[in-house]
Amino acid sequence: MAPAGLFRLWPLSPMIYRRAWVAELLLFRNLIRQKIMLHCSIGIMAYNEAANIGRLLEALRQQQTETVQIDEIVVVASGCTDGTEDIVRRHAAQDSRVHLLTQPKREGKASAVNLYLHYTKSEIIVLQSADTLPLAHTIEALVSPFANPAVGMVGGHPIPTNRQDTFMGFGIHLLWELHHWVSLERPKMGELIAFRNIFKQIPYDTAVDEASIEPLIIGQGMQLRYAPEAIVRNKGPENVRDFIRQRRRIFAGHLYVRETLGYRVATLNHWRILRLFLKHMRADWRYFVWGPLVIALEIFVRALGAYDYSVRRRNPFNWAIAESTKDLPEIA
Repeated sequence: MAPAGLFRLWPLSPMIYRRAWVAELLLFRNLIRQKIMLHCSIGIMAYNEAANIGRLLEALRQQQTETVQIDEIVVVASGCTDGTEDIVRRHAAQDSRVHLLTQPKREGKASAVNLYLHYTKSEIIVLQSADTLPLAHTIEALVSPFANPAVGMVGGHPIPTNRQDTFMGFGIHLLWELHHWVSLERPKMGELIAFRNIFKQIPYDTAVDEASIEPLIIGQGMQLRYAPEAIVRNKGPENVRDFIRQRRRIFAGHLYVRETLGYRVATLNHWRILRLFLKHMRADWRYFVWGPLVIALEIFVRALGAYDYSVRRRNPFNWAIAESTKDLPEIA
């Protein structure tokens, strides 16, 4: 098995991919041999995340790494009223790497990201959603590809915790499986990303910070990577209302990126998604009964997102929270 972090390259032919994989393998081994460490800073943007922020900080503080050193873990708390800041302060008292930045009111995630970008001096930046949890080796897998100087950005592999014996649970798993399959062909960033610290600001009114960073990296002539072993657990919406609210906002944000930055994220290609769904269908009744319904629901929310952005000219960069995504179960 490949060392953590040495994964799919895009866009490369199979022959070139094998050669590039060997080159990155040699770079990885050279890091270990010379004991060269890749230094990173982890940023977490939080708004009323008391339910999960403590577990997330503990998981990040306990990360197991070989070639990666976590220099700091910075939480930007924006208008929190639920004790999030107190939890972060307790962790900061126990670990000097943990820092707290505060915003008096919630100004949108992009505003919090920009505050963090101006604060950190690290060469490699990791952004992790506050309502997710990494596994023990996740940060190593995410950051180690930066041993290759051509790599500018790496995306992790979100796997939801939702039960798959309900319609919404199955739908959430199917969407993130599609995200995984798309990323194996062309990296698509979400939930957990890492990138080189080569800019100090993203568009202040973007509702999809990860998608807005992709063109900034590519514009510098650097490459995107997908790290399937950089697993991060998240929780998708458990009801149709929250699903529509979340997916509608994300699609409107992707249209904003396309219009303002001239960049199409990989999941905007509807035919690619349909092709991958058909390619990876399993002999399971849920794929034949619930699968088409999930696709129909996704088409519906994309239409709503297109209406929001194109007709209403609404860009929800400071969005309503989908409450059912916040109560992550314990991760083994």
